[in-house]
Amino acid sequence: INACSFPLVSSSLTHKPWIETEYQGIVMENDNTVLLNPPLFALDKDAPLHYAGEICGFRVHNGPSGSASVQFEAVVLDRSTGEGLVRSKEPLDCESQREHSFTIQAYDCGEGPDGVNSKKSHKATVHVRVNDVNEFSPVFVERRYEASVPEGRLFDRIVRVEALDADCSPQYSQICFYDIITPNVPFAIDNDGNIKNTEPLDSKRQRVHTFWVTAFDCGKNRAQADTQVVVTVKPSCKPGWIGWTKRVEYTPGSGSIPLFPSLHLETCEETVWNIQATVELQTGHIGKGCDRDSYSDRSVRRLCGAVRGEVDLLPPPSPAANWTTALPTLPSSDSSLVFSFNGSNHVAVVPDSVVSALSGDHFTLQLWMRRGGANIQAATTQTRGNRKEEETIVCSTVKNDDSFSHYSLSVHGCRLSLFYWPDVSAARPVKFLWKLEQVCDSEWHHLSLSVQFPSVTLYVDGVTFDPALIHDNGAIPNPAPHQRMFIGACWGKALCLWSLVKYIGGYHGLLSGVTIRPGSVEPHSVVECLYACREGLDFGDLETLGSGMKVHVNPSQSVLVLEGDDIESFNRAVQQVTYRNSLRFATPGVRPLKLTTSLRCFNEESCLSLKQLEGYLVVLQPDAPQISLSGVGPHLARPAPEFEGPRGVPPFPRRRPSLVSICVLSQFNDVSCPLHHLLALMSDAVAHTLDGCEVQPLGEELNPEREELLVDMDVVRERGLEIINTTAYIAITGAESISVYEDVLRSVRYRLAKGSARFERRFRLSCSEMNGRYTSNELTLEVNFLHSLDSLYHPSHLLASQQQFLHPSHHAGELSGHTLPNPHRNSVVPGAATIIIMVCVGFLVVMVILGVFRIRSIHRRGEGSRSGAKEGSSQWDDSALTIIVNPMESYESRMGISADTEGEGEEDEEVAESPDDASDDQRIIIKKEGRDGNARRY
Repeated sequence: INACSFPLVSSSLTHKPWIETEYQGIVMENDNTVLLNPPLFALDKDAPLHYAGEICGFRVHNGPSGSASVQFEAVVLDRSTGEGLVRSKEPLDCESQREHSFTIQAYDCGEGPDGVNSKKSHKATVHVRVNDVNEFSPVFVERRYEASVPEGRLFDRIVRVEALDADCSPQYSQICFYDIITPNVPFAIDNDGNIKNTEPLDSKRQRVHTFWVTAFDCGKNRAQADTQVVVTVKPSCKPGWIGWTKRVEYTPGSGSIPLFPSLHLETCEETVWNIQATVELQTGHIGKGCDRDSYSDRSVRRLCGAVRGEVDLLPPPSPAANWTTALPTLPSSDSSLVFSFNGSNHVAVVPDSVVSALSGDHFTLQLWMRRGGANIQAATTQTRGNRKEEETIVCSTVKNDDSFSHYSLSVHGCRLSLFYWPDVSAARPVKFLWKLEQVCDSEWHHLSLSVQFPSVTLYVDGVTFDPALIHDNGAIPNPAPHQRMFIGACWGKALCLWSLVKYIGGYHGLLSGVTIRPGSVEPHSVVECLYACREGLDFGDLETLGSGMKVHVNPSQSVLVLEGDDIESFNRAVQQVTYRNSLRFATPGVRPLKLTTSLRCFNEESCLSLKQLEGYLVVLQPDAPQISLSGVGPHLARPAPEFEGPRGVPPFPRRRPSLVSICVLSQFNDVSCPLHHLLALMSDAVAHTLDGCEVQPLGEELNPEREELLVDMDVVRERGLEIINTTAYIAITGAESISVYEDVLRSVRYRLAKGSARFERRFRLSCSEMNGRYTSNELTLEVNFLHSLDSLYHPSHLLASQQQFLHPSHHAGELSGHTLPNPHRNSVVPGAATIIIMVCVGFLVVMVILGVFRIRSIHRRGEGSRSGAKEGSSQWDDSALTIIVNPMESYESRMGISADTEGEGEEDEEVAESPDDASDDQRIIIKKEGRDGNARRY
């Protein structure tokens, strides 16, 4: 040190020692000497004075951690130069603490050897870093690594091994390279531990490959223990769905069944971040898009709770509804009537008597439609330039209180429009417009249009759609104030005579169930019920849906979409996709199934592409219900005056067992249902619903002048059923329970006009379910009319009886123009009536003969013994004559029932039973008690 650089010092102690303000030091783990930068020197300006200019020592103070002063110390190497040394008191460990900080301070020797009045320097900060020594070797995280790969492919990475080094420094803690120490294996490893195959693997040649791997750190220390790697070679992996069953069977009444119980997706180790699967059930060929209630549209409305009062604009052709007679119809699997329109001359003109009941600006128009349709010839081209005209579905002008309103529902392309004119003479029209894909997809769709002008609500397949309003429709001429309604087109401008109507805007497609109900609109719940499919896709349990999974089902439940990002959760979700059909008697047949899958991978170039899977669902034939009509007949006998009363006689009286019984025949059990079952004998307690019964007279139709079938219309109206009563049949229709139909059938009565000479009438009763899909047995009932002898003694009857008696060549089965029953039938009363008449006629003849003999005997009374003999054998006492009528005797003799044997010595008269009881033993007995005291029976 150049002493010239220090100022002259005084003889007294005036200066403090001086050191640097900060030092950086390093120390090795296996050494305790700290190498400082800069070196530790303390200077004092009092030098070269003895004691005052010398450095006697250094003091170490706590650093930020508070422990460095314990681990380090500083010593003076030369008091005159102030050189010092910093060292650790104990070995340091880099892995436990790599850096240390503390402060150091120098002090001089003061004024004497005892260090009196010594001075201290300022405190300097010392930072010490402990240098690492490569004392640890690498250690593998796992002792064994396993992987499986499909054969025949080269992989960038099959498995990654990893080793760690406990040294603290990057130089010795990092793994510099790995090495496969097993020779002759088709694998390689990089410095990061990634193992790949160097050639395609063959599972047939070697299924499992086992080899060892070691690791080296950057200090060239080898791992303490090597790790084992096991690679299993799988047979060729084909990405796609595994467990697909092409045919799925569904037994009606099974509820919901899983469609893919064992299906899972194999991606062959390809990493995907989004999976989307679309399941499509094609039911367009089943009815109107799916399996629905097999009842008429009117019956379905009743079952859905719709308000009554709708008017059917396209009713089945009949004498009362003849405006649909010229329209072609197509068969429908759901038994509904489908009308075809060709866009030109297929138009239904609703009569004024129907249109007059549809006034008002509040109404609900409902219909099923399908654009295009099947087996329909191309419509006549109607163009305005190159632009096709709108196709009109309904066009109507109705009369309100003192004005006319007009509306038309049309389709044009994929647009549906309602053109509404509240007052054709004053107000401007408003056009409501909807753009819908459903209008142009050539599929069946249900439309419900609720108009509460100026509010209009449209439901398509139960889903609400909001319209776009167009108030400026240009110069449109006002419709003529004439009340009319067309279905399938609209009328032209020039309308002089109905025979010269020009149709414009013809509709090309299919229509069914077109109804309109004036007044309040239908609630949304009813609209949903009218459209609701009874079959479709569903998801089993949403609570078990995995995290990140989404499920979407369209309103018709024909398309279900699954979306997720985890393959395991996705596979579990696919296995819970179900098919359900709530109909007890589902429509049998094939429903095609499609499964479309879309994958999105991190590496889009190598992302998998899966082909569409196709299969089909087979709905088996349901167990057919057997509708059994029993509990009545086959014979009903009543006195004729009861039939001639104002209310007649019910042919189906209230009896037990029930009139109608239903049981279900299993397709695996061919046992017929017993007829004595009550109401609904069903194994699964399904509530059956009848939709029609018919009572038909057999033989000739009813003669309205002499006979008629009466129905309690109050009962029919109360139950909401419809009835057609003609001389040929009575038809009761409408979906209702069995008990309701029983009540209505019991209210049917048969009445005869007074003086009718009819002795029998046969009726046939039949019922049906599911819109005629299942029919009952035909129950035949023979009604017999019991006539008294007073009525039979009427001259007209007597004359007819004498003619028949005197002319045996005539047929015995004809009497006064009425046909008597065949003796081989199981008929009771007609044979008895014949016996009554013939016996009575014979009795009259005998009486005449006996009268002649009696007159002759009077003249011969005086001739002695001969006259006595005559009186003993031929004389009668008229007061002792008794006639008992039993028309059942001939029937009992045919059925093998023995007649009672009467003794010759009976003295008492036989008492006639009431003819009201058809089962009593009634006979025609002529008894005469002669003068000899003996009773004779004829």
